[in-house]
Amino acid sequence: MGGRSFSMRGVQGAADRAVQHARAWLLETEPGSRVHDVQLDPRFQHRGVDLLWELPTGEVRGIEVKGDRNATRRRYFFELVSNLEKDTPGCFLYSGADLMVYVFLTQGELHVLPLPRVREWFLPRAKEYALKHAFTQTGAIRYTTVGAVVPVRDVAEGVPGVSAVKLKRAPVEVPGTQGVQAPTPDLGASGAAAALPEPADVGAPRRRSPKRTGTG
Repeated sequence: MGGRSFSMRGVQGAADRAVQHARAWLLETEPGSRVHDVQLDPRFQHRGVDLLWELPTGEVRGIEVKGDRNATRRRYFFELVSNLEKDTPGCFLYSGADLMVYVFLTQGELHVLPLPRVREWFLPRAKEYALKHAFTQTGAIRYTTVGAVVPVRDVAEGVPGVSAVKLKRAPVEVPGTQGVQAPTPDLGASGAAAALPEPADVGAPRRRSPKRTGTG
């Protein structure tokens, strides 16, 4: 099993760019919709949801965003263990998101995966795919992430509803707003938090580990 080491700064930068691309695509796909960034909201961190996509109809969908910096890969990295040292499950297993937006940053492609269907398809076939280890360094702390490497073609052929688009250009950032979180709506028991499906019962960790990117 191969592995690669990443600095936290590089990982977070790629994750931020992936979220920007995902937000731009969501807003373009459904004019009049709204996107709420909930990456720092504890109500959604343990559910593997990065964005809430509020459609004009009032429907709210949970979005998990994954950024990948590998220049040649035509494979997804499905995170199965987020922190091997602490034995915490990966977001691919526990996420309650409706969609995974997987952004190949170097290649300029954005893939939209119906996450529950992809997970249902993958789990019986998990042993067919190689596992990879990725190592992330945050100061003096180094932790290991484990994921399955799955060819894009296999998922496209096995799961209905998967789509891919070419990125037109990098999303435009308004000066002085980088890192500013969009206001999160008041999500009470009757709001979007209640509307999202419960995550799989795999013992989700108390806090979500930072994103890993570009593994393989």
